[in-house]
Amino acid sequence: MKDVIIALDFPSRGEVMDFLGCFGDRKPYVKIGMELFYAEGPEIIKDIKATGSKIFLDLKLHDIPNTVKRSMSVLSSLGVDMCNLHAAGGSEMMRAAIEGLSSGNGKRPLLLAVTMLTSTSEERMKNELLIDRGMEETVLSYAKNARNSGLDGVVCSPLEAAAVKRECGSGFLTVTPGIRFADGEKGDQVRVTTPERAAKLGSDFIVVGRAVTGAADPSAAYNRCIKEFIG
Repeated sequence: MKDVIIALDFPSRGEVMDFLGCFGDRKPYVKIGMELFYAEGPEIIKDIKATGSKIFLDLKLHDIPNTVKRSMSVLSSLGVDMCNLHAAGGSEMMRAAIEGLSSGNGKRPLLLAVTMLTSTSEERMKNELLIDRGMEETVLSYAKNARNSGLDGVVCSPLEAAAVKRECGSGFLTVTPGIRFADGEKGDQVRVTTPERAAKLGSDFIVVGRAVTGAADPSAAYNRCIKEFIG
């Protein structure tokens, strides 16, 4: 099931479609985040699905259970392959999200819980979020809550993927952003690693943004990710 997901961090449909044109007949798995979804709405999902690409809709829902349930019911009609919410919303919210996603024709997207953003350091977690447990302990607690609530996996740093697998089982998915090439820049991410290292740590999917979208040759950069992550 391993795959590379490209984060389409663009502000407009035109830029997205131009970028996807770089791949010719290849149909990479892509992530639509808040910037693009808020700018273009559900139509961008239909446009990209029509090209044949799978979609991870990355909106990170976090609200009261009933609101999340109703929102997931709406999202389930869009035909995305994966979506997510914040594990910090709690078990009741996560169970409500599953109910909302499952209210259609019996099929639903994979549902993931975001544990701790890869831009969050342990120092910030303790000083600003007032979480006095360590990063790994917190991530594992969130992951176990997600598994026990019926979710399919978590979004976590690749640095925590192996521990999540040990705690929650090999079938519990780990989707890991914070991926950079060894010769690339970290940007605003804190807990990062390379595609090759992420594979060794147990990531099922890696999410790659600027390393591909900002490359002079996006197709070549994507091929490099595939080679390093999958072989």
